[in-house]
Amino acid sequence: METKHIIYKSFNNRKKILNKKKLTDFLKFKVLQEKYPFLKSLNDNYKYSFKKKNLKNLKNYSEYNLIGMGGSILGAEAIYDFLNHKIKKKFCFYNNLQNYRITKSNKKRLNIIISKSGNTLETLSNLNQILTKQKKNKNLIITENKNNILRAIANKLKSDVLDHKNYIGGRYSVLSEVGMVPAELMGLDEKKFKRLNYLIKNKSFTNFLIQNVSSIHSNIIKGKKNCVILNYDEKLNNFLKWYQQLSAESLGKKGKGFFPIISTMPKDNHSLLQLYLDGPKNNFFSFFFSRERSLFKFNNAYLSDGLEHLKKRSLDQVLHAQKKATQYVFNKRKLSFRSFEIINKSEETLGELFTFFILETLMLSFLLNVNPINQPSVELIKIETKKILK
Repeated sequence: METKHIIYKSFNNRKKILNKKKLTDFLKFKVLQEKYPFLKSLNDNYKYSFKKKNLKNLKNYSEYNLIGMGGSILGAEAIYDFLNHKIKKKFCFYNNLQNYRITKSNKKRLNIIISKSGNTLETLSNLNQILTKQKKNKNLIITENKNNILRAIANKLKSDVLDHKNYIGGRYSVLSEVGMVPAELMGLDEKKFKRLNYLIKNKSFTNFLIQNVSSIHSNIIKGKKNCVILNYDEKLNNFLKWYQQLSAESLGKKGKGFFPIISTMPKDNHSLLQLYLDGPKNNFFSFFFSRERSLFKFNNAYLSDGLEHLKKRSLDQVLHAQKKATQYVFNKRKLSFRSFEIINKSEETLGELFTFFILETLMLSFLLNVNPINQPSVELIKIETKKILK
């Protein structure tokens, strides 16, 4: 299946599509939006808690700090890397306890602080460090409209605050204020990301989605519990980290789900490929590749005997050949895989990818009978950490 932006290839070993009617009924748009209100943010008529004109003065900065954890920051990081060729601003991301990365500066930046609960320990810790070391910065806070620590800090600092809608969980928030405010400040067009209305009406797209969900579910039932993501484009790393969190945190409940592992190719041909081919058969694979033309072509003067096949070749041709070779061998070994080949990098392309994997995750949660919204076990660590620090 191919759109203007992506070539989708379904699992190579798929047979009869199981649960087809169930999944088709699940994708009925009105019912789907009623069950999962956060999907409204994937539509181009979504009502933000801000007006674009109110962001005008915030676009005057050349440098920004984005501070958050998990779903509050991964989507914006994915957007920044994927569309970096269109972005002229500098964004620094603080997504862990990273004391060494926060340096003193007299340059005025905009701090964008995002936490749905407003009480995320790592986010508040990083904000404290930045406020201490970069005292000239202006602050913009995105959090729920309720009493929390971040709201209290905002009042103290007299910061601008935008509401994080309470019905949109962090890992599903990329096309809400959480991801689209940073996108607008990067100089991108938030409306171009919104692809749900178009895609849900595209039968080829929904059929491919159903095929993939059915195949993944079959793999899980057969004991294939590792989803190895073979990534041939480093600019996709943060998008794949976003997908990793989405699938792990949404599906990893009641002993169910799968383990999403990001594998950097072709580097991992020289470390992990042996395991993939001859190790335990408990994996299924997803290939990610981008059609990006490399300006570098091999210099014939430095090609010795045995490298004649590289004459007049470019790096992207070598990368593409390695991907095809790997898929050929995987087919021969009867390893289960699918592929996503990105034709162009645009807001529409990334919006399509976000939409596809959000819908896929919801459909898998339906088949696995798990709640895709909560993350009860994550709270256990927060509670114990607070007890230790008291």
